[in-house]
Amino acid sequence: MERILVVEDDLALSAGLCFELDTSGYVSVPAYNCAKARFLLDDAEFSLVLLDVNLPDGNGFDLCREIKEKKPEQPVIFLTARDLEEDVLSGFDLGAEDYVTKPFNMQILLRRVEVALRRSGKNASAREELWSDGYLVIDFAALTAKRGAEKLAITPNEYKLLKVLTENAGNILTRQSLLERLWDSAGNYIDDHTLTVTMNRLRSKVEDEGHTYIKTVRGMGYIWTGGKR
Repeated sequence: MERILVVEDDLALSAGLCFELDTSGYVSVPAYNCAKARFLLDDAEFSLVLLDVNLPDGNGFDLCREIKEKKPEQPVIFLTARDLEEDVLSGFDLGAEDYVTKPFNMQILLRRVEVALRRSGKNASAREELWSDGYLVIDFAALTAKRGAEKLAITPNEYKLLKVLTENAGNILTRQSLLERLWDSAGNYIDDHTLTVTMNRLRSKVEDEGHTYIKTVRGMGYIWTGGKR
């Protein structure tokens, strides 16, 4: 279920928001100040943050800036009485998904929440198809790859291998587990020798003297060591 953090210091409004969100099938978590919101965001993942601007221990704009610095893809909707044009523009400049002014219609707010979650879900799916550390860029949807400014010629089997490796970054993948997951373009299993050849060829394409991504763990398998940005 989608978890929504409600950062609102008006206790009655917070309770009403949480009730409506819970009734609509979401899981709401209230926070009445910036400190509590920071603690909750550091401790758990949220699908969306509903954020007031005027809070007892800080400013929602500043909190949004902090959130976006740590989690750039975290969706935020401002929910505030501050309706000046410059405030609305500031909210969007900080990367907010939406800016809702009080008083508001609850059904319209719920629809805006739905739209923001749907949009962020699509963005998340798109991000899953892209791996990048700023130097190596692999687009699994388009089947393209670049190392710096150089376009790489990657075969379908190499893309499959890259996909498994990057999805399990930091974990040892045994040779047997890789053999079980990989097929060649004709639908045949890749054998142990072909895996070794494919891995070596892949390394020669994606790695150079300053960038290594695949570590061999002798007697066990391989680890993808690259850090995604």
